[in-house]
Amino acid sequence: MATHTIRKVVYSAYGGPSNVSVVTAQIPPPAKNEVQVDPMQKAAPLTPGYCFVGRVSTNGDKSSKFRPGQLVGALSVYDAEAHKINILEKYLIAIPEQVDMQQAVAAFLDWNTAYGLIHRATNLVGKGQRVFIHSISGAVGYAIMTLCLLEGAEVYGTASERNHESLRQLGVTPFTYANKNWVSEMKQRGGAHVVYDPIGFEHYNDSWDILITDEPSRLVGFGGNMNILQGGDAKPRSQYVGMAKLLAKNGCLFTKRSTSFYYIDRDRATFMEDLQAVMNLLIDGKVEVPIKKVWDLENVREPHETWGKVPGMGSCLIRVDPNAP
Repeated sequence: MATHTIRKVVYSAYGGPSNVSVVTAQIPPPAKNEVQVDPMQKAAPLTPGYCFVGRVSTNGDKSSKFRPGQLVGALSVYDAEAHKINILEKYLIAIPEQVDMQQAVAAFLDWNTAYGLIHRATNLVGKGQRVFIHSISGAVGYAIMTLCLLEGAEVYGTASERNHESLRQLGVTPFTYANKNWVSEMKQRGGAHVVYDPIGFEHYNDSWDILITDEPSRLVGFGGNMNILQGGDAKPRSQYVGMAKLLAKNGCLFTKRSTSFYYIDRDRATFMEDLQAVMNLLIDGKVEVPIKKVWDLENVREPHETWGKVPGMGSCLIRVDPNAP
């Protein structure tokens, strides 16, 4: 098998968008348990190729589950911002041709995370239950909202004011994050049965305070985005102390409130099961993934420069193959 010349994204150093560039590189043939895939679309978190959808190019000597040309996807974690990627066969999943490619790639990270947050991190999301979601107009927040509405929950959350009217039309009660009115408002409504908090650190305390106290309730952390909200001058902080304090709240006596922290992991036993459930929702037309913005690979620096400033709601993508839909 031949070595191929490809274009790929590299991060030369820790820092700003100036450290992101597209270079010409060589990729070797796939190892025996790998598959070489030509990515066509990938989701655009601030990591170099976290997940992708593409077509099988070449199988390694001991890989035979997928045929060349078959549409597949994976949570790759790295390296999907490239014209070709070698990835272990066990991480790939077949994508039905009838599934929209852009929506499929968003399912791997954003919607799979949301599904796990609802069905794995707690069992309290259901008809009539009050769910509060921070950053509800973001990619994962929007997915959580949609899946909670499918379960019949009453949904509330914080979002940029420019998205409030769109959220109201979806049946959601939005609040502005900065003024903290959501704290008193949710207490007046009796509190939330579930709060999803990707902000972390001391923000967990406010989220804990809006939980309903006389019924089972849970605060679920799933990120530490406080540094992003505070801007470039904020001193980076480790999430581990905040996570420890979050979980320590489970030691509180005489309360029906609880906490947990959820993260997505492609090696988790339920990962493929949850992903397939999301794919089935797409196939059945029960959910539709909004795509906020698509950039071409050669313009990959732009999403890093404009992250958090793109209007609209939903997922952002990188079009690796310029001919991809």
